[in-house]
Amino acid sequence: MSVVIRLAKMGRKGENRFRVVVKEKRSRRNGKPIETLGWYEKRVNSMNKKIDKARYDYWISKGAQPTPSVTQLLKS
Repeated sequence: MSVVIRLAKMGRKGENRFRVVVKEKRSRRNGKPIETLGWYEKRVNSMNKKIDKARYDYWISKGAQPTPSVTQLLKS
């Protein structure tokens, strides 16, 4: 089983709200996740996010691969 850490889109049409989730690589974008690590909300003037860094590090140590968008999100 290949596991990835990626964004799952939530909210209404036109709103940029995402959950940071751990999922199997072949599953759907909005399918059931293994675990939810946090959330990310991009607004016009600001960016709100909350990610559980300890759980993120745990999944990385178990071999989960973050997507480029999640990697960039954690750098900022």
